[in-house]
Amino acid sequence: MNTYIVLLRGVNVSGKNKLPMKDLRIVLEKLNYSNVSTYIQSGNILLQSNESKEEVINKIHNAIKTEFNFEIPVIIRTPEEWKKTIDNYPFSTENDKIVAFSFLDSPVSQNEIEVKGINEDKYQISNDIVYLYCPSGFGKTKLTNNTIEKKLKVSATTRNLKTTLKLWELSKELN
Repeated sequence: MNTYIVLLRGVNVSGKNKLPMKDLRIVLEKLNYSNVSTYIQSGNILLQSNESKEEVINKIHNAIKTEFNFEIPVIIRTPEEWKKTIDNYPFSTENDKIVAFSFLDSPVSQNEIEVKGINEDKYQISNDIVYLYCPSGFGKTKLTNNTIEKKLKVSATTRNLKTTLKLWELSKELN
């Protein structure tokens, strides 16, 4: 049985794409996923399945489209991939409020993007992740999901350090 950390892009943000996690859990359980749980209201899911990552992505995407009428990008990682992402964070994690991870739905070969006005904010692109370090704050940074998606031509969803670490802890409990 595989454990997966599943991220949904853009649910329950600013009143858009309202997706109650309780209803989502019910839908996922109907798809025969085991040990389904969600963390906070922003589309963080943990589950277990014998299916491949691609099968899980497609089934969840289609179920959300069918049941809730939302076209939501679905991004998935194994706990091992998740841990590697955390371990490879290249910047200081001393101030967890300025640390984040943009998870990409597919690997990219680019290692730089042109973003005007990022000031002291920093980023590093590595395969299917963009590491973010934003002293200006995430409300002011130009390194947004929309910018990353436009520049890299992928879907992306960002989680802060606290959420990323919590999802790692919850995934360990399933294994």
